[in-house]
Amino acid sequence: MSTELMIFLSCAEAVLLVIVLAIALTRVRQRLTRVSDGLKALAGALTTVEGQHLRPLGTWVTNINAPLNTIAGVLPGIAAKAALVVRKVTGG
Repeated sequence: MSTELMIFLSCAEAVLLVIVLAIALTRVRQRLTRVSDGLKALAGALTTVEGQHLRPLGTWVTNINAPLNTIAGVLPGIAAKAALVVRKVTGG
C-alpha cells in the first residue's frame, strides 16, 4: 500500500469515527430529553398526590397516635398489677 493511501484511509477512519460518535451522542441526548420530560411529569403527579392525599393524613396520624401513646404508657402498670394477681392466685 502506498503512503498516500494509508494517510487517506487514516483520515477517513478518523472522520467516520467522529460522525458515528456525533450520531450516537445525539441519540443519547434525545433519549435523555425524553426521560427528563417523563421525570418532570412524574414529579408533578407526586406533588399533587402529596398535597391532596398525604398532607391531610398527618393530622389524622397525630390524632390516632395520641390515645395509643397514652395506652402504651399505662401498659407497664397494668402488667405489674396482673403479675401481682397471678402471684396471689397461684400462691407464688
